[in-house]
Amino acid sequence: MTADSSLSNAFTREPPGFTRVDSRWMSADRRGAIRCRLSRSRSHSVAPGLYALGRPGQDSQVVVTANYKLTFDILRKDLEGIDCWILVLETRGIDVWSAAADGTFGTEELVARIAKARLTEVVRHRELTLPRLGARGVSALLVQKQTGFHVRYGPVRSKDLPTYLVSGQATREMRRVRFGTLDRLILVPVELTRSLKLFLVFALVAILYAGLTPGGVELQKAWVGVWPLFALGMGAVLAGSVLVPLLLPWVPPRAFTAKGWLLGALVNGALLHGTAFGQGMDPFLLAACWLFFPASAGYFALSFAGATTFTNPSGVRREIRRALPFFIAAAVLTTAAAVLSKLILWGRL
Repeated sequence: MTADSSLSNAFTREPPGFTRVDSRWMSADRRGAIRCRLSRSRSHSVAPGLYALGRPGQDSQVVVTANYKLTFDILRKDLEGIDCWILVLETRGIDVWSAAADGTFGTEELVARIAKARLTEVVRHRELTLPRLGARGVSALLVQKQTGFHVRYGPVRSKDLPTYLVSGQATREMRRVRFGTLDRLILVPVELTRSLKLFLVFALVAILYAGLTPGGVELQKAWVGVWPLFALGMGAVLAGSVLVPLLLPWVPPRAFTAKGWLLGALVNGALLHGTAFGQGMDPFLLAACWLFFPASAGYFALSFAGATTFTNPSGVRREIRRALPFFIAAAVLTTAAAVLSKLILWGRL
């Protein structure tokens, strides 16, 4: 889209292209917010480029953000009553914090987007306001050298932006990175949705395993034998995708995989030995359960690492590299123990 004619007289030449938006949320925006909270799909994005919020002119401020739709929608809602430009970077549909860690909310993309938006023709000043959580990905010095625009980092939360844009100063409270229980609770649905999709794959494998006999798969055996595995699997989902986010600051290990494994082991132990789920299991099947389900909880917890401000990007990447051999070893040993359990059941050992 291009600018409408009402703004054309603000420029000496034909105005650069931009999209006009306002701060109001329509029903589609509210439905989209719910979808974003329930899904990690990168289809929840807006087109990168320049947006006009309200009736900005050549002296209006420029706010930079990611093209994750929920981030963009919350930003424009919080900027109600302010006329400004919003420069949206191509972050492949992920939020500022994760995109800065991933490298998509970075110096190169910002420099390229300034050029594509012809920002030097849009505003007379040379100042950009970036979200503070995106600072890790952007070199202010390089941006100024290559574009002439001075980068300043605003508050952590967009709700503080109106005050910041007026005063030009970020207070200590505005700079404070908080990731409280409510912040983590908001992220639980999307983590839980993702984990439940993987649980469905596990459920199919568990049914086949429970009903497997030397003559093939017997559905009656599968139906009777699979319920303990279902319960243990749901315990792993609960531990890694719900308990870890909620109890994050109070679970001792720093690594997310370790946090998930610890809570997964506690839930697994309670289900296996505090109920009747473990009765009748041979030692190899018990070993398989202890190998697989706490490790699964660790995997679910690790997927939450990039969404938090508790870790830095190098820490997340390092943890992923370190956790991979652990997950591979757990998968191999679980498979071996499960096979041995079946061989004992069939009288082959």
